Amino acid sequence: MARIPDAFIDDLLARSDLVEIIGTRVPLKRQGKEYSARCPFHDERSPSFTVSPVKQFYHCFGCGAHGTAISFLMQYDRLEFLDAVEELAKRVGMEVPRDTQQRNVDPQIQELYAALDSATRFYAQQLKSSAKGREYFERRGVSDAIIEQFALGYAPNGYEALRNALGTDEQRLVMLERAGLFSKNDAGRVYDKFRDRVMFPIHDRRGRPIAFGGRVIEKDASPKYLNSPETPLFHKGRELYGLWQVRQANPKIERLVVVEGYMDVVALFQHGVTQAVATLGTATTADHAELLFRNAPDVFFCFDGDRAGRGAAWKAVESVLPRMKDGRQAFFLFLPEGEDPDSIVRNEGREGFETRLREATPLSRFLFDTLAIDVNLTTLEGKGRLAERAKPLLTQIPDGAFADLMRQRLTELTGVGARTAQPETHVPAQRTHAARRNTPAPKRSLVRSAITFLMQQPSVALLAEDPLRFSHLDQPGVPLLCELIALVRTRPDISTAAIVEEFSDREDGQALLRIASSPEVETTSRTALDSRVLDNPDSRAAAFVETLQKLNSEAIRQRLNELQARIADAGMATLSDAEKAELRELQLRR
Repeated sequence: MARIPDAFIDDLLARSDLVEIIGTRVPLKRQGKEYSARCPFHDERSPSFTVSPVKQFYHCFGCGAHGTAISFLMQYDRLEFLDAVEELAKRVGMEVPRDTQQRNVDPQIQELYAALDSATRFYAQQLKSSAKGREYFERRGVSDAIIEQFALGYAPNGYEALRNALGTDEQRLVMLERAGLFSKNDAGRVYDKFRDRVMFPIHDRRGRPIAFGGRVIEKDASPKYLNSPETPLFHKGRELYGLWQVRQANPKIERLVVVEGYMDVVALFQHGVTQAVATLGTATTADHAELLFRNAPDVFFCFDGDRAGRGAAWKAVESVLPRMKDGRQAFFLFLPEGEDPDSIVRNEGREGFETRLREATPLSRFLFDTLAIDVNLTTLEGKGRLAERAKPLLTQIPDGAFADLMRQRLTELTGVGARTAQPETHVPAQRTHAARRNTPAPKRSLVRSAITFLMQQPSVALLAEDPLRFSHLDQPGVPLLCELIALVRTRPDISTAAIVEEFSDREDGQALLRIASSPEVETTSRTALDSRVLDNPDSRAAAFVETLQKLNSEAIRQRLNELQARIADAGMATLSDAEKAELRELQLRR
């Protein structure tokens, strides 16, 4: 897919009203020039979520969620990037450049979607006329409402039922085959892949059917489950069955319950547990883990208690650990032998299943218990073995409180990582307080001030005059400042929020985020303008220009010192004619 032009994104964000977009989903309260609310992305009692209409930027000081209107729709409405862009474009009457919608407008891709949609409707219609299919769902206690909610169906027991109903021309037959709905034998004969099975359509994040799972009705038939093959639309390691239905049923998803089968999801929904999803016949992948946590802060993995179930749980641990940012939680529920979520919820009801979820094992306990199964923690050798097993796993956890606590737990179990206590140096309280009073507040560097002015009002970068003499200064942040000025020159309408998004995957991104999120403009002690004056765009622009002039002066002094040091060491003859001319110019400028 072609990349959406940066200029289009900048224009789209400039036209979008972030306060209105967030305000329709989260109650906002005005506080000065900004708005605040309790963060929609984590639980909190007091508001730490702010929205700036000037910067078109939101930030939560509690969990760190931040971004533009696009990222908000991706996080809150759980849209893909292109879907969020299209949603915003519709709101403001813009059209996404057509070359960026290659996947969505590709005629063959559209025909694939159409073929799968037709097959979904065909199977649903067949279920209505099939006593065998209806009896199966009635026996499993599935209501008509749930059948409609999941678009459940039935594939007739024939080799050409779907082919005869939908394959009206050669092009349609090709599309149905590409969609994974046909099989081919050694003789080259094409026939319906799904036969005499109840059908479970798999929907994408926009609610479009992209594949199917088919389950046998007769107990002795095999294979029990048959899934669509991978196609241009369907990659089983990236999809979760039931996620579309979860999104439709829950305005805010507090948790997700991961089960193994289609009927487990359907049965849980039938009994009021409307946060269930299933992996599609595969172990939990890294893409699954990312998708799960993108939709909910708490994830419960529900497996059989046998060896295979615990093996599947461990694979889930390996996929989840690198994504355990602060605020996320993972739990593991192991069911009794011979039971599955379907049977549990039918026998014990919703409350019984909820009770089991409340008693689920936290990831931390499951990890250390599993690693210590054959370890004797009463010996140093055993503690050493546990530490060596755990260390590579713990290093995968993102930095934060959870990572610290996991390392602390390893220390409690093994003693590894404990530090020898250092003798305390006692300083009289009076001296300590006096030292604090006499310590001057750290000065903000000129570079930091310039970046701050630019992040508060990106357009000031257009006032920077060439040459940027300070670009040669040997000071932290100078390369970043030059890059920011170049970025704004290339994209004059770029907003603060868009800059933060541009740098989100870089090491500098967090520093820019902190600057952009600051409610006040930070100034150096040399700048006479305080934050109240700098609320005026003209004053802020003047302060930015003044700061660059001071940086240029520092650069001139630095270059003069370099040239004069060479003259002092080896004489004027060591300078080239160009350097001598540069020296005269710098002396005049100084």
